[in-house]
Amino acid sequence: MNLERIGLIATVASLLAAAGALAFPAVVGLPVGARSLLAATLWGTTILFTGTTLVWVVLTYVVGAGYEEPEPVRGGDDVQVRIMTIDAAEVVRRTVESLPDDLDDVRVIAETDIDVPGATVHVVPDEFDAAAVRKGRALEWARRHVDCEREFVLYLDEDSHMTEFDGLPDADVVQLREEPRRTGSVLSYLADVYRMGVQIEQRAFARLSVPLFAWGGGIAVRREVEDAVTWNRETLVEDTAFVWKAAERFDLDFELADVAVRNEAPPSLYEITQQRRRWTAGNLRAAKMLPARYRLLTRVRNYAWALSPVVTLVAIPLSVLGVSVLFGGLFLAASLTLAAFTAFWFLRGVAYYGRETAGWALAVPLAPVVTVVHSLGTVAGVLDPPEEFRVTEKTGK
Repeated sequence: MNLERIGLIATVASLLAAAGALAFPAVVGLPVGARSLLAATLWGTTILFTGTTLVWVVLTYVVGAGYEEPEPVRGGDDVQVRIMTIDAAEVVRRTVESLPDDLDDVRVIAETDIDVPGATVHVVPDEFDAAAVRKGRALEWARRHVDCEREFVLYLDEDSHMTEFDGLPDADVVQLREEPRRTGSVLSYLADVYRMGVQIEQRAFARLSVPLFAWGGGIAVRREVEDAVTWNRETLVEDTAFVWKAAERFDLDFELADVAVRNEAPPSLYEITQQRRRWTAGNLRAAKMLPARYRLLTRVRNYAWALSPVVTLVAIPLSVLGVSVLFGGLFLAASLTLAAFTAFWFLRGVAYYGRETAGWALAVPLAPVVTVVHSLGTVAGVLDPPEEFRVTEKTGK
């Protein structure tokens, strides 16, 4: 059992025990005062999340200060598009239809033979054997067997719509912007809007020796780098694991592009929980590839996000209601500061989208609930990591 799981279970157990002792002092006996146990747990959680928030501020506004996406110098004739799917023919057709005409070399990498007008479909044979599994296995088969004479391979998820393409900067790995679109649950969509607000920290990644993560949706890889690093490793987070391995081997040139892809937000609370569960478990497993300082940072950040519902559901409400929990004034200040950041991340996500979603700013009172939706999958990934890659359900909208 990893340290994150032990810590998360201990925190929840302490909260439940303290709450039980406070509510039923004659029934629940504790070796230490219930009030002291509750205070220690809440303070520890609040301090950890405060530290993670400060790291985010430094990354975003100090390390990433002044970052601008480099000028695009690689046009469509330098790019081969590969769309990864199992068999979602209708979803992929809509993605292909959305592609600008400049992107004229489009390949679909599928597990079964499907018909997709405007693209060449390649089927991964059942007999292909690799260390990678599921999506990673398909990525590795395509790397080995799909001819590519172009400088970059642009990988898109099956649901990633792209209406404009101005080119790519000349870097080893280029992360495209992500703009999830609503397909079902409002709370699930708002959790992705919130994630976009947090994810502006990516502008610092080009200045780090190791980017902290790389998500699917849209990521372009220089073909020579892809062949040197390969996708042939077992992982639940192929893009992040690839970037971490590349940074281990090379002085990696990682940049952001101004090109945006509109992928689907998970359509239900169950789907977003399972998606975040896979991301968290995959990151924790892949973290062994990182240098010690980055490994510690990644694991602490994941643990802090898993505990963030404690701050949102317990610490902040206690402060707002005026319940003093050990050094009440300082605890109140810390809790309200974190509440302000919760609202800021949500509003920053709304601003990231622009005018078309400006009306969602009115939903800022829901920010505490949205953070819980965002973090539930992190909790699940720590407590019950999945053993296999699970594709998030797509609606094709």
